[in-house]
Amino acid sequence: MATNFKNIYKQIINDKDNLKFTEKEIFPLYQAGPKAKILIIGQAPGIKAQTKMKLFADESGKRLREWLNVTDEVFYNENIFAILPMDFYFPGAGKTGDLPPRKQFASQWHPALIESMKELKLIILIGNYPLKYYLKDHYQTNLTITVRNYQDYLPKYFPLVHPSPRNFRWHKKNNWFIKEVIPALQSLVKSILESK
Repeated sequence: MATNFKNIYKQIINDKDNLKFTEKEIFPLYQAGPKAKILIIGQAPGIKAQTKMKLFADESGKRLREWLNVTDEVFYNENIFAILPMDFYFPGAGKTGDLPPRKQFASQWHPALIESMKELKLIILIGNYPLKYYLKDHYQTNLTITVRNYQDYLPKYFPLVHPSPRNFRWHKKNNWFIKEVIPALQSLVKSILESK
C-alpha cells in the first residue's frame, strides 16, 4: 500500500501541469496514509502553508482541531487523518485573496488517493469549493444552509464552513453552528477514533 502512495506522489510531481512547481522545488502538499479513518477535504493551501510545507499550521488549523477536539499529534497522524486540498499547490494570489484551486486537479488526483485509503469512515468537506465539487446536485441553496443541514449528508460527508478567523461575521450570525453542529461533529469523530 505504501508503494501505491509513493507512486501517486511521483506521478503528481512529474505531471506536466505541476512541473512549474517541481522545477522550483515546490512539492505537493497533502496528507494521506493507508489506514486513515477521517479525510478532510479543504481548499488549496495558502502561501504560508506551502512555505512551511504543513497544512492547517495556522489559526484556522488551531480552530479546526478545536472543532474536531483532537490534538496536533492525532491531527497530523496520516493513519488517522488524511488531508486532501482541492489543489495540492498554492494557486497564487488574486486581487481579493488567493486564486481558486485549479479546476481539474481534484478530479485528476483525489480518486486514486481516496481509493488507496480503505478504512475511511468519514469525509469532512471544508468550504465552498469542496462542498460544491463533492455534493454536486445535493449542495443546497448556499454554504450556510448546506452546513446547517449536515445530517442530510451523513454518514459519508460532513460539511463545514472554513475555520478561518476572517469568518467571524458568519459565526456571529450563525451561533447554531457552535451550539449544534460542532458537538455533533465531535461526537462522530470521537466514535470513529475509538472504534477498532
